[in-house]
Amino acid sequence: MASFVDQAAIRLKAGNGGNGCVSFHREKFVLNGGPDGGDGGKGGDIVLIADHNLHTLMDFRYQTKYEAENGEQGMSARRTGKSGQDLVIRVPAGTIVRDKRTGGIIADLFEPGEPRILLRGGRGGHGNARFATATRQAPNFAKPGIKTLWHEFILELRTIADVGLVGFPNAGKSSLLARITAAKPKIANYPFTTLQPNLGIAQHKGQSFAIADIPGLIEKASEGAGLGFAFLRHVERTRLLLHVVDTSGQEARDPVDDFTTVNEELRRYGQLDERAQIVVANKIDLPDSGKHLNALKQAAGDRPFFAVSAATGEGLNDLLDGVVELLSTLPALEPIREEEFFEEERMIGWEAEQLDEGLFAVTGGSMDSLLDAVNFDSYQSMTWFHRTLRASGVIDKLRELGAREGDTIRIGEDGMEFDYVE
Repeated sequence: MASFVDQAAIRLKAGNGGNGCVSFHREKFVLNGGPDGGDGGKGGDIVLIADHNLHTLMDFRYQTKYEAENGEQGMSARRTGKSGQDLVIRVPAGTIVRDKRTGGIIADLFEPGEPRILLRGGRGGHGNARFATATRQAPNFAKPGIKTLWHEFILELRTIADVGLVGFPNAGKSSLLARITAAKPKIANYPFTTLQPNLGIAQHKGQSFAIADIPGLIEKASEGAGLGFAFLRHVERTRLLLHVVDTSGQEARDPVDDFTTVNEELRRYGQLDERAQIVVANKIDLPDSGKHLNALKQAAGDRPFFAVSAATGEGLNDLLDGVVELLSTLPALEPIREEEFFEEERMIGWEAEQLDEGLFAVTGGSMDSLLDAVNFDSYQSMTWFHRTLRASGVIDKLRELGAREGDTIRIGEDGMEFDYVE
């Protein structure tokens, strides 16, 4: 398992928007050039792309923080700052993205090559040229760009395959995969030889389908016993399960008990026992296998049943016939239903409260961004600041809380204080 990782926690941040520029046109023989500060550039997005050449999330064990490029500040002559470069992150096809805070699935990277914008970069701030009016011809303030926040996500890899091989350890799943595909999984005569899902492509009578060898399940695998809990999620993507059972009775095991135990773990994990399933009685070339076949066939019920030997190839053609026939009746794989992700920005919302007699506070991202835009040495800028507070409803809210002329108003995260005036 050292080289295979199917779950990783990462922190992502889109680029900040660039600040608007405060600038005035300067030219020989032009006495009073007007404002010409340009807008800031947009911050870079975080973009995920599913890559079918990747098969593990190992890279995210070594790097867990990713940040897109910030937008550049606006420039004079109404020039817009350069936008930040998008950060493209490649993940294996079949990766889902969970919001760590809510646990909801917000993206399913199902289709290889399809880009998904996970986080959008902040908008650039307006330059002072945007604030010029007939009565305010020389605004010496600009707006800051939108500041983005860090977000935490969980990446989960769920193998995309048409057919999944499930069963107890040492049931012969890897041998079966090697026999019917070009895959070369590790094969040995001891439990837990397979420590990661192995993929292969089978071709039969002009049809091809992907097969995943899922590491062996044992009792209480759905609760974390053995290796099953780590890999049961890979079963969720498959359209059809091949339930491989060792019918030889080696190691004093009862094939019927093994069959029942695995189906119970599939049921407990998420009703996966109801997935279309073919029962594969393996190792019929070994002694004593014949005496277990009838009991196992009865336990299989109305599920398709095939007796095979992965070692000799006996019965495999009939099995592949059954797989192709059943797959033709099953619906195609579909992405997981996603939840909407509400991306937070710094410049959202505000709230006001009374802290003490004659002392009030107005806090929130909107106030922090507003303070960044104000030039406190400029009467014009302060007038715009007060007008913005009034237009956003802050003055009305303070009045509602009981603020009076001369009371102290503490604004923003840094707690800048102002006198309340109507």
